[in-house]
Amino acid sequence: MKIKKGDKVRVIAGKDRGREGVVDQALPKKNAVILPEINLYKKAVRPKKEGDKGGIIDVARPLDISKVMLICPKCHKPTRVGYQLSDKGKNKKDGKLRVCKKCRELI
Repeated sequence: MKIKKGDKVRVIAGKDRGREGVVDQALPKKNAVILPEINLYKKAVRPKKEGDKGGIIDVARPLDISKVMLICPKCHKPTRVGYQLSDKGKNKKDGKLRVCKKCRELI
């Protein structure tokens, strides 16, 4: 997955199109991300114990990865993500760096 926790993204499709946020949680198995205050839905909650109040709360649901686009920290534009191999490491984790497709800077 090319988007990770802590990345700034812009929603490009759906009811929250155009809004920006920082990825709170990445869910690679579901191919989704959770953004705080974006893609909120109402959920009815029952009281947990006697004396507590139930009610309706807002819950952030996962948003499919195809509906968000990474914002490059250097050029501040929504961009696609590419990869570049570094000379440093031969391992996949060490040698693979994320790159902005527009300005070619490391992310």
